[in-house]
Amino acid sequence: MADTGGRGVTSQVPTIVTLLAERAKDHPGKLFLRFREADLSYAAFEERTRSLAAGLRSHGVRGIVPTLLPNCADAVSLWFAANRAGTVWAPLNTGFRGRGLAHAINLTGSRNLVVDHTLLDIVLGIGHRLEHVERLFVRDPPGALPGTVSGGGRSFAALPLEALAIDDDGLPAAVPPSSAEASLLIYTSGTTGASKACELSHRYVLVQAALLSRATQMSREDVLFCPYPVFHWDATIGTVAPALTEGATAVITERFSVSRFWEDVKRYGVTVFDFMGATLTFLHKRDPAPADADNPARLGWGVPMPAFQADFEARFGLTLMEGYGSTEGGVMVFQEPGVASPPGSCGRCVPEYRLRIVDDAGRTLPPGEIGEIVVRPAADENRHVMMTRYYGMPDANREAFRDGWFHTGDLGRVDEEGNLYFEGRRKDAIRRRGENISAFEIEQVVEAHPAVLEAAAYGVPSEYTEEDVAVAVALKPGCQLAAADLRDHCRSRMARYMVPAHVRFLAALPKTPTEKVAKAALKESHRRILEEARR
Repeated sequence: MADTGGRGVTSQVPTIVTLLAERAKDHPGKLFLRFREADLSYAAFEERTRSLAAGLRSHGVRGIVPTLLPNCADAVSLWFAANRAGTVWAPLNTGFRGRGLAHAINLTGSRNLVVDHTLLDIVLGIGHRLEHVERLFVRDPPGALPGTVSGGGRSFAALPLEALAIDDDGLPAAVPPSSAEASLLIYTSGTTGASKACELSHRYVLVQAALLSRATQMSREDVLFCPYPVFHWDATIGTVAPALTEGATAVITERFSVSRFWEDVKRYGVTVFDFMGATLTFLHKRDPAPADADNPARLGWGVPMPAFQADFEARFGLTLMEGYGSTEGGVMVFQEPGVASPPGSCGRCVPEYRLRIVDDAGRTLPPGEIGEIVVRPAADENRHVMMTRYYGMPDANREAFRDGWFHTGDLGRVDEEGNLYFEGRRKDAIRRRGENISAFEIEQVVEAHPAVLEAAAYGVPSEYTEEDVAVAVALKPGCQLAAADLRDHCRSRMARYMVPAHVRFLAALPKTPTEKVAKAALKESHRRILEEARR
């Protein structure tokens, strides 16, 4: 079968900073960003970013600006400020811990780190692992900072984040050679080992925003809602950037809340929201109410599309739309709102991309056969619709980009009409409530326990869709360990969403003929255990 997709048109785009300046000039009073703690118009937001950019310059901050912040206006402001100052923003996953967090920070090579005061102790706890950081800018410290803070055998200069908020120095925004220059780094969740930083250009940001805007038929009157972290694609590229391109409003809350979701939709006048993981399941499982459809939302987009789609749409008076993509590749497949797609299909490839299904040798498979999904831009001038590279990881780039195609590591099939069907992941990853979790990282932490000989992490079906985390453990001879104690060990060393929900102790882990852990066998036996328990 020939690859799907086509050439399409992707015109030249400005940087996010120049586009913000246009919006602030044309619609200064229009609300751009809304957080619980602050509402910022386009003009007020640009003023804040000018101030922070001046502070970054005055303090000699160059290169990459890593931030470890919760969802807040400062996080997004630092993105635009960093770009205005000629630097690159790197929002870190606030769930990272230990070696994983140190790796993500070290990868940037930055001497500076912006950190929320609630996460300062976590950073200081890995001070001995930080290879470059010398100075911390601390957001909202509860009191005066001592000037120097210490942890892990290291000392760091410490300043409040507001030290960066100085008067605008009047300097123009840094002008990159082209919009193909980097705007930000977004980290993967470490699905095949250490997390990788996807380098995303200004062009990527704004073209992806335009593609999403086109697919969702967005306009300046829309209010976009994202209750997910600012270090994720959904909040930055999927919410802030489309609002900027359309001159619309973006609403970002601190986290997804079942009890507050529809309250927030009504409070902020939300017309478009995105969903991921089990969020729709949680909303759908709430008891129906007569006023369920009394909300301003017209569209929800995301993955995965639940089997109860039609009931959800009728109950809440809106349309749901699915797509397919990744941080690395962008979103290249969309359903068409209001047009029925074949059951199970994610939609069709947009004209800006080419998409193929290939076997292990890279040969294109015919319709209906399952293989790896590979993608590339439809034309060379559109190459920045995808990430530029994995920053600082040449081996990972060689593995991902082969023969001119990006290998997603995902399995899928296409039908005769070009509709894509997602069939799972080749990568050793666990998908839990919107997070791609590295089995490798879980295993490293579990195996660090003195009683553990060997561990294997894997996903098992969850009643809320996607997967729950399970780990099979073989103990050292003569050792004993309770599941609760192992979970306590994990909680202090990994993100909360990574902590295993299921712990199995086995005399020995099953192995393949090549002495690799037979995870397929573990999954199958665990599936049978879960089925038996439900009877």
